[in-house]
Parts: sequence; structure tokens; C-alpha cells
Amino acid sequence: MPVSIPAGVTVTVADDNTVTAKGPLGTLSQTVDPDIKVAIEGNELTVTRPTDQPRHRSMHGLYRTLIANMVKGVSEGYESRQELVGVGYKVELVGQTLQFSLGYSHDIYFQLPAEIKAEVIAEKKSNPIVILRSADKQLIGHVAAKIRSLRKPEPYKGKGIKFVGEVLRRKAGKSANAK
Repeated sequence: MPVSIPAGVTVTVADDNTVTAKGPLGTLSQTVDPDIKVAIEGNELTVTRPTDQPRHRSMHGLYRTLIANMVKGVSEGYESRQELVGVGYKVELVGQTLQFSLGYSHDIYFQLPAEIKAEVIAEKKSNPIVILRSADKQLIGHVAAKIRSLRKPEPYKGKGIKFVGEVLRRKAGKSANAK
């Protein structure tokens, strides 16, 4: 399946099989396995494999998806939204540092990479929301997972850091009449 290259994005393939995508939101590059061939024809990019061996088939799909994610990232970008659920849970953005107050005896300071832009929405009567934006899908997923691991949602009341729209598996509390 070819990857379509939108207007404003340039994709180049170097001699060492490194694919570079440059667009309005930045530049990303990925080194592709030497067995996999990447060709650009017009505004489409095709990825081909030499054989149907399981190894070549899996690498073909992997690199095609990685390149498609790079192209989408430099043209549109990616966004991750996380919500802090719990009484007194707060977050502030100071420069590139997120300062969390998550019910521990101390505040947690989380330094964001330079490639990620963050925004905090903290309104009265609603849970604080952290919005992360970046061109790199892998990096934004990694940072979002690290932030979530600071206080995972617990299964009884759902308190913790969760993704917006995530459905949590809830457990029933202890029964009063259990014998």
C-alpha cells in the first residue's frame, strides 16, 4: 500500500537507506533495513520486500507504518490528552516542566523533551487536562506513558492519570453483608 505524500512535505531516501521527512512541523528520519527497498514516484512512496519470508513480511509492514507515521507527523502532528482524576490532583506547566501534585507527600517535576509542546487546561469544577503535541508519534506515546505511570488509575474509584476517553475497568467494593 503506497504512502501518499501531502503538499508541503518532502521525503528523501539517502544511500544508506535512511528516509527523511521534512514538513511544516519539523523533520523526522528513520533508518530502514537494507533488505527493504523504498522508492518515491511522484507524490507516492512505496515500500517493497525481496521475498515472502516471515522476517521480510514483518519488516515490510513495520517500516511502511513508521514512514506513514513520519509523513503524517510532519504534516499534521499528533496529540495526546490526559486527565487527572482525583480530589486535589493538580498540574502546572512551567517552561518545559510539568509540576504534578498527585496526593504524594511531595510534588513531582516532569521535564518534557524539546520536541514536545504541552498545554494545561485547569478549569473550576472539572479535572485538569494535559495536552501534549508533537510530530513524533513514538516520542509522544512514550512521554504520555511515563506521565500516566506517575499515578495509574486505580480500579475502585478511578483516581489517577488516564487518557481522555479511556474506559477504565472498575471493580465492586467490598460487600457489607459478606459472610
